[in-house]
Formats: sequence, C-alpha cells, structure tokens
Amino acid sequence: MISQLVNVPKNRLIENFKKMSSIFTKIINGEIPCYKITETEDFIAFLDVNPNAKGHALCVPKQEINKIFDMEEALYLGLMAFSRKVAIALEKTVPCKRIGVAVVGLEVPHVHVHLIPLQDMDDMRFQRKTTLSPEEFSALANEIASNL
Repeated sequence: MISQLVNVPKNRLIENFKKMSSIFTKIINGEIPCYKITETEDFIAFLDVNPNAKGHALCVPKQEINKIFDMEEALYLGLMAFSRKVAIALEKTVPCKRIGVAVVGLEVPHVHVHLIPLQDMDDMRFQRKTTLSPEEFSALANEIASNL
C-alpha cells in the first residue's frame, strides 16, 4: 500500500484524508457500536469507552465539524444546551462533587464535549483511566438515560 501512495500527489492525499469519516461519524452512522445515552436530530451522547472516571460521557454534533468555534452559532448553542441536559442526568446518576466540562479535540477531528464526573482534579487530566465491563457500561448508559 505504501508503494501505491508514493505516486499519489500530495494534494490528492490531503483531499482523501479530509473526506474520511471520523470515528464519531462512524458511531453516529451505526458502523461502530457505542453505549448511547441519548440522541436528537442534531446531537448524540454516549459513554467514553476509555473514561477518565465512571460516567465520562461525550456529547457530539452529528454534523462533522473539526473545531468547536467553526460551528454555526445556533448549532454551538444547541450543543451546549444538549450537553447541559446530559450533565444534569449524569450528576443524578454518578455520585460526584461536580461535572467537569472539557473541549479538547486534538485526538478526534470532530467537535465533542467531554462531561466528566469529578471527585478531584486528577479526573480531568486524561491520564488516570477507569475500567468498566461491557455490562457496566450498558447499565450505566441506561441509568443516565433514565435520569434525563
């Protein structure tokens, strides 16, 4: 495959890369499974499978946009309102001091809001991870959804 790429013009490689779907688009399209909490016409919320803390959720617009401030204002405000609803349900479900909010976007080029139940600042550092079984993820997503 590398030998095939050697003769491909750089601008064509960049165009093809830009057309590739993000992992979140694949989740939205049902190509990759997730532990879905809720969705609307414009947004989806699901549990992060590599969570900083139990209940770490992601709120994602269904439209694939790389940077949060490139979003149209109405869509941005909609994402924040959607994230707020999920955060309130999350706080009812997972005992925590508060729900941390982060928008980083360096690993996945698709806007997403991290909602992380916090006990301390280490929960926001993206270094310490929590492990859950598939059954625990599924039950947790359902419990958060029931608190919406």
